[in-house]
Amino acid sequence: MRLTKKISLFAAAAAITASTAVLAAPTFINVLTGGTSGVYYPIGVALSQLYSNGIEGSKTSVQATKASVENLNLLQAGRGELAFALGDSVADAWNGVEDAGFKAPLKKIRAIAGTYPNYIQIVANAESGIKTLEDLKGKRISVGAPKSGTELNARAIFEAAGLSYKDMGKVEFLPYAESVELIKNRQLDATLQSSGLGMAAIRDLASTMKISFVAIPAEITAKIDNAAYQAATIPAGTYDGQDADVPTVAITNILVSHEGVSDEVAYQMTKLMFDNLDRLGTAHSAAKDIKLETATKNLPIPLHPGAERFYKEAGAL
Repeated sequence: MRLTKKISLFAAAAAITASTAVLAAPTFINVLTGGTSGVYYPIGVALSQLYSNGIEGSKTSVQATKASVENLNLLQAGRGELAFALGDSVADAWNGVEDAGFKAPLKKIRAIAGTYPNYIQIVANAESGIKTLEDLKGKRISVGAPKSGTELNARAIFEAAGLSYKDMGKVEFLPYAESVELIKNRQLDATLQSSGLGMAAIRDLASTMKISFVAIPAEITAKIDNAAYQAATIPAGTYDGQDADVPTVAITNILVSHEGVSDEVAYQMTKLMFDNLDRLGTAHSAAKDIKLETATKNLPIPLHPGAERFYKEAGAL
């Protein structure tokens, strides 16, 4: 009897130890962003800090990437829990558009929230004489990393304007900061960047040389066969030396997760973000455009059930 009792006690102790180990297992949250000089990165860092403090047992990290396309492919492979991506790239990922960088439909991805808009910002060294899209012909331009969300935006806009890469004097496929450095060194004339307003790379360029902004007229935007692209304006004074409003294109950014992330973690990630919008706004001004009432509008992929639970509680669905 004593032996049986001892075995039972050992078994109970082992079960408690095992269950404690399970409970103690950390919850990994890797936030996939973009280049460190863009907008995704500082907001991603702020979210990571919120989750580290607000989700018990979490172990967070922030990964700088080539942004939208890479992020979505990493999510599908389970190599991240939350990612920033442009709305048109998210739609292409869900549908498996190979030319956009997706070899097969990414059916594991799930939406957490529509956030702030990216604005297409085409800036040039004022000395280049570039003022319009037509002026880009024969010039040296950077359009973002190959098959990044930015580069896909560039292709769509140029096509709508009757232009192609063949019309340019030289096309470089470089991230934000590298593009700006080449303009400073007179090795490039212009760069197309898809980002939130007030981005660091363009602020840096505007503080070191006189630049011009290239308008994208509303009639060009209307020719783009994708509902994600909407006519917008870069307000005067957004950057040093920018004295007038600049017509352009805006595309909504989406925070994306995947079906392997638990409903509870997705719920907490969503709730913590909306409970701390002021803090995100201090990380980058673009985050001030994140609004609960628009977070679930026009999403091209299903909501994560955990996020959906939050929106129902908040009365946003």
